[in-house]
Amino acid sequence: MSNIPETGRTQRVQIRLVIIQVLVLSLLFTLGGRLWFLQIRNGKEYSDEAKNNHVQQVVQPAVRGSILDARGVPLADNETRLVVSASRTELLKMADDGKSVLTRLAGVLGMQPKEVFDKVRLCDAKTPQPCWNGSPYQPIPVTDEATTQQALQIRERAEDFPGITAEPTAVRRYAAPGKANSAQVLGYLSPVTDEEITKAQDTDSPYLRSDQVGRSGLERAYDKELRGKAGVTRYEVDNLGRVIGQAKNDEAEPGSSVVTSIDARVQAVAEYELNEAMKTARQSFDKITGENYKADSGAVVVMEAKTGRVVAMASLPNYDPNAWVGGISGKDYARMTSKKSNYPLLNRAIQGQAAPGSIFKVVSTAASVQAGYAFDGNYPCPSSYSADGQVYKNFESQGHGAITLGQALEVSCDTVFYALGHQQWQKDGGLKPKKNAKDWFFKTAHQFGLGKETGIDLPGEVTGRVPDRQWKKDFWKANKDAWCEQGKNWPKKKDFGTVLAHENCLEGMKLHAYDAINYSIGQGDTLVTPIQMATIYAAISNGGTLYDPTVGKAIVSPDSKHVRVIEPHSHGKLPVSAKTLKQMEGALAGVATRGTAAWRFGGWPQDKIPMHAKTGTAEVYGKQTTSWFATYTKDYSIVMTISQGGTGSGASGPAVRNIYDALYGLDDSGNQDLKKALLPTPQKSLPKIQRDGSIDAPEIKPYNPDSQKTPEEQTLAATLGRRD
Repeated sequence: MSNIPETGRTQRVQIRLVIIQVLVLSLLFTLGGRLWFLQIRNGKEYSDEAKNNHVQQVVQPAVRGSILDARGVPLADNETRLVVSASRTELLKMADDGKSVLTRLAGVLGMQPKEVFDKVRLCDAKTPQPCWNGSPYQPIPVTDEATTQQALQIRERAEDFPGITAEPTAVRRYAAPGKANSAQVLGYLSPVTDEEITKAQDTDSPYLRSDQVGRSGLERAYDKELRGKAGVTRYEVDNLGRVIGQAKNDEAEPGSSVVTSIDARVQAVAEYELNEAMKTARQSFDKITGENYKADSGAVVVMEAKTGRVVAMASLPNYDPNAWVGGISGKDYARMTSKKSNYPLLNRAIQGQAAPGSIFKVVSTAASVQAGYAFDGNYPCPSSYSADGQVYKNFESQGHGAITLGQALEVSCDTVFYALGHQQWQKDGGLKPKKNAKDWFFKTAHQFGLGKETGIDLPGEVTGRVPDRQWKKDFWKANKDAWCEQGKNWPKKKDFGTVLAHENCLEGMKLHAYDAINYSIGQGDTLVTPIQMATIYAAISNGGTLYDPTVGKAIVSPDSKHVRVIEPHSHGKLPVSAKTLKQMEGALAGVATRGTAAWRFGGWPQDKIPMHAKTGTAEVYGKQTTSWFATYTKDYSIVMTISQGGTGSGASGPAVRNIYDALYGLDDSGNQDLKKALLPTPQKSLPKIQRDGSIDAPEIKPYNPDSQKTPEEQTLAATLGRRD
């Protein structure tokens, strides 16, 4: 028998019972609290989620709107293709992650297995193209060029191809009417990313995982209007996935069409002539370097002078935007992004920066007048100009005696502008600038719109550079450490790079005399883009208004009932009086009739279509000269540039003349045939779009440079070659 007293045993039993009661009550309170949290606090949320567990969504992509030229010719539209897609979700359920299925699929499609594997892998920081950067839960296109026979094989042998579909699908098509490539203007599409979906969740235009979005050009600029709204059908299913009813159906809404100011015919001419000019330049000998010009890239802009609307915009090297449709291949992606191919994705009309050379002299002329120099005053034009122990030569060391500012523009006299730029630098205090320094040459450039974006409706525009005093300070701060490190090797090393680094380390923040002198003729650290210069020369033509360049002209709803016209907008006026502007116009007309561009405009009907021009040959350290040719009439401004192409009139001049001939229907003698003229006056009306969205677009024939010539002239051209 136990020696424990009866009272002690009873107390222990009571304590145990109390503990058990506390545990039971705690458990009941916990369960009750959890039940309250699930049923009352978050009841609606979990109820909605439970409902969604029994709803499956089927997305019907919206038909993307077309991009049309000014007359309604499709530049980008849609066509039906047989698209073969693979579902990663289904493939990953298989023991080998679907490799055997994809291998069989490659055999049917005539592709290598690795090609197919690469197409369906997901993109990340370490995975090169091709890869899939869209949602992993939507079918991934393997090819959009499947034949009917291939599609039938896949569908008839469905048991051999689980997770694979072959369906007719509307896909993007870049039509290149009349061989007008327009790649950088149009841009391209690729699947939306998870990050983009998250960012757009709370906007009025959220993304679905099946969406394709614009990545550059007009496809990106007008993505919201073009994309439309995808349709979503929601099906109720049971726990076995069987459809038991339809919950909701949102119809797809097609995207709107974007009518542009681009004329496909003129675009084809601009692309052809730019390419021909570059080919010709590569066959021309550069006396300075002792080898042919490289002519590695170029751009041309054709703009309506009175509105800023872009009629044509070409950039070389270019690419085929159709390569992105259905997923880009590794080979194509490497070519488009490699240094060897010189980055064809760049739109050099808005992203190419270079020193402008003498086409900048219209800015320097206006600056001189603002600074108090008379336009018709007499200014010495010697063969060279000396300052601070340095000699700055006139182009080809030619002198012209005492001339006016207008004549300095005509003959492109560097030394006149050297002296004016240097004098203004001295008046402003030189190396020790006054507090109230006028800086007319820099101020005027900013007033002309340089050093900032023009506002064109294309993404990725760069600002160029006006190297004023503030820029010098900022640039010095950013580069001081690197300059000083390299400059330590001086004076043991006296190569150009080391000497320059040493000088910049000590005084790189100061605006020197040589900075002001070189700047006055568009050299030194000055950078501009072709679109900036086309805007400036258009403003001189129209009386001084700087328009925001635009490519989009109107947004047309799918049923054509609603049309939103994109009106021209101005971002400023030239800081030039009407009198000075008229004087500058006279000088620029003189450039085309008796100045540096006259040899390119022989036979031009100056009395009927006054031509104004300015040539530019910009020197670039370590490279061959950059060719610039800036022109305008009462209707258009055209600016062309060729990197490492030689002189302005020599390389770009003939191509610009040929574009004008095509626009106005002119032959070599200046005779006009309006039947052959592509666009003798800018297109004002919009194309007529039917209620079903169809357009009676005119047919575009590929550009034939000899179409302007008579049979006799064609024979002569074939014998002597095209006009140089």
